[in-house]
Formats: sequence, structure tokens, C-alpha cells
Amino acid sequence: MIPFFAAIGDVLAVYAGFVTAIWLRLESGLIPLFHGPDPYAYPKYYVASVIGTVLVLLVYKSLGLFERPRVGRFQNRIPAIFRATGLGVVLCIVLAYLVRNFTLAPFSAGALILSFFTVSILVILVRYLFYRIELRLAAKSQVRSRILILGVNPVGMRLKRIVDSEPILRASVVGFLTTGTDEEISEDLSGDMILGGLDDLDSVLARSGCEQVILTDRDLANARLMQTFVTCEKHLVQFSMVPDTFQILMGSATVQTVGDIPVLGVRRWPLDNSWNRFVKRLEDLLSSLLLLVVLAPLIGILALLVRLTSRGPAFFRQRRIGEGGKEFMLHKLRTMRVDAEATTGPVWASRDDPRCTRLGALLRKTNLDELPQLWDVLRGDMSLVGPRPERPHFVESFKDDVEHYMWRHVSKPGITGWAQVNGLRGNTSISERIKYDLYYLEHWSLALDLKILLMTLWARENAY
Repeated sequence: MIPFFAAIGDVLAVYAGFVTAIWLRLESGLIPLFHGPDPYAYPKYYVASVIGTVLVLLVYKSLGLFERPRVGRFQNRIPAIFRATGLGVVLCIVLAYLVRNFTLAPFSAGALILSFFTVSILVILVRYLFYRIELRLAAKSQVRSRILILGVNPVGMRLKRIVDSEPILRASVVGFLTTGTDEEISEDLSGDMILGGLDDLDSVLARSGCEQVILTDRDLANARLMQTFVTCEKHLVQFSMVPDTFQILMGSATVQTVGDIPVLGVRRWPLDNSWNRFVKRLEDLLSSLLLLVVLAPLIGILALLVRLTSRGPAFFRQRRIGEGGKEFMLHKLRTMRVDAEATTGPVWASRDDPRCTRLGALLRKTNLDELPQLWDVLRGDMSLVGPRPERPHFVESFKDDVEHYMWRHVSKPGITGWAQVNGLRGNTSISERIKYDLYYLEHWSLALDLKILLMTLWARENAY
């Protein structure tokens, strides 16, 4: 919740900075006015402050001031705040100049110049407050991220010291694996921290519960590097590496720093951005709440019809794999006999499936059986739009055989998805479905979500 409240703090600080600048320039009496005060103009100034706040926050986002986690000393972040605020104020001045003849907002160059100082100071104060709060909470909280370092060289050891000294990261290094190259072994590395070699990566990840693997050995062969990446992908573990200069200059991947060490990672998904995740979650909360209120009578009537037309409960609960590979309980209206898989075990539904009830076949064809999943969206297990969640049995079958299959679990699963509205559902090609799922994750936007939701209304292909 800290990122959410910190974002709200930024909004209030920026707006308060603009209001304070207006008060200092026009109402405080501290700065002489060349004309009499115009009380009717002040409400327009405060409305204009809302526009200025939006512009400054957009600049903050574009310059990465909302990126988390924020590590390092707080004073090192202050210049970036001044730069971003300055650019935002310049945009406000340009906008005020453009609209000066349309009386959309009055223009006071003095107030806007003052706002650079008031906004900057208030944002710095608010961010410092949250920095201290987050630092205190991080020192008392449990470790959330466990890191495995590949390479026993001095770079890996320095990386461990940085992680240990940054409580805001909420991370710890569980150990090291040797890579089999002629790397220089750090003198500070104790033997009990070496958990094996690179050949043991699969078993170490399975038992250690690591969330991130960082490769510090730059001499690892490309084939070995790809094998390592695939192993991490299978376990849904984030893979990063310490790059050489050429990789930094020529690569298209993301480069972050942990202390003074650059770390090269796979290009981030749009939903890795905390602001995008907040926006999508807000979309899910508001939409699912509204739809549940509106559709509750329809869901109730359909549930009653299910009970009246076949033996068994109206609702069906089933374990599925969600974000991060974690299980959750998915809810649907029951469309099959209660003993549908008693003799076969988990199997795909098929066209004209004899296990479906007569009403169930209609519900599946019209997608109405999915409506109870709005509750799963409201609870936070699912999203309105995303890759469809699979059952644990099928995930275990596919994760070793289908390339990039586990990547679809980097975000919350959806009631509907890009693959489903393009006919890839049920017993269709898993490889093709993954391509559509990954396209959605790589190109996520609210506009794409809206497009998929609208397409869902008439998507009937392979709905059985």
C-alpha cells in the first residue's frame, strides 16, 4: 500500500504547491501587485492548478520518478525532482501562454515561477516523509525477495553487500552457484554460501523459493546462458545479469542499477510498472463492482435455472493457476454433470461434449457461465482481461514442453483475453494461444482492454 499512498502524496503535494504559489503571489500581500486583486479570477486559478498538477505528474512519470523500489540515499533523488518539476512548470507556462486569449485560465508568470519552488519543496518533503516511513517498515518487515547469484566472483560478492545494506529492497541473497568458467573467486565468500554449480540450478530453484536469479559471470557461453534463462522461466523466476559495456550500449533490454552495479534484465512488461498495475486494478475494481450490482439479478436467475434443470450445486469451484504461479479458486456457473471427470480425470471440453447439460451448453456458448468470475476479479485473484487461467494439471504438462508458457503467469489471469476473442480457447493449439497471450502482455493498454471486452460480446468461435 505504500506505493499507492506515496502516489496520492505526490498528487496532493503538487496541487498544494500550485495553490501555495498562487496565494503567495496574489493574496498574501508579500509581493506587490501592479493592479487590484480580482477575487473572481481566483477560482479559475485553482481549476488551472488541477491542469498544472496533471502536467507535472505526467512529466514525473515520463522521467521515471514513480519507478520502484527506490534505493540509495534520498538526497541523490533531489536533483531529479527539481529537473522534473522545472520541465513541468515550463509546460504550464507554455500552455498558459497558448490559452491566454480564450480566458480558459488566467495567466500569472509570477505565480508559475513561484510554483517551481513551492511544488519542488512540498514534493521533496512528502517524499522524504514516505522514505522514512518505508525505511522503518522495511527494517521491521520480512524478506519478500530471495536472490540467487550465479557466479562466485567479486562482483557477485559486492552485489550481496549492496542487497544486505538496502532494507527497502526487502531482499536477501540465499546463496551462490559456480558457473564452471575460470572466474575469479571472491576471497570474502564463505563456503556455506555456495549451493552448487550451474547444473544444480533447477533443483536449487525448486527447493529455495527464489524469486530472482542474477548472473554476474560475463564469460558464460551463449548456449549455457539460454539454458539458464529457460530454467528460470520454467520456475517463474526473474532472470537478470550484470552486463558488459557492449551489452549496455547495444542491447534492447532494460538496464537498472543495484547500488553501483548495472543489472541487465529482460525487457519489462507494461504491467511491471507500478502505475500501470494501479490503473488496471482500479479498472478491475470499479468495473467488477458495477457489473456485479447490475448483473446480480441475471446471475441469480441463471443459478436458479441450473439447480432446476440438473442435479448438483448451481456454482462450480475449481483450482486454477494465477499470477506468479499461485493457485486460486475460480468460480463459474455449473455447466456439466457433477461427475463429469469421475472416470476420465482432467480433460479438455470438446464440441458437443456429452458431459454438458442442455442449459450448460447454452451458457458456455454465450459465455454466461463466466459471470461469477466477476467476484474473483473483485477479490483480486483475476482481472477482467488477461490470459485465461489453466488448471494445475495442464500447467504441469505444458510448462516443460511449450516455449515461454510460464510467461503468461506474470500478471493476473482474465475472464476474457486476446487469445479467447480470436477463437483460441478450449482444445486448440497451446503454442498459438501463448503467442496471443504474450502479445497482450507486451502491448497492454486500457484501450486494448476495452477492445477485448467489446470483442467478447460477440466472440463465439470455439465456445463450447
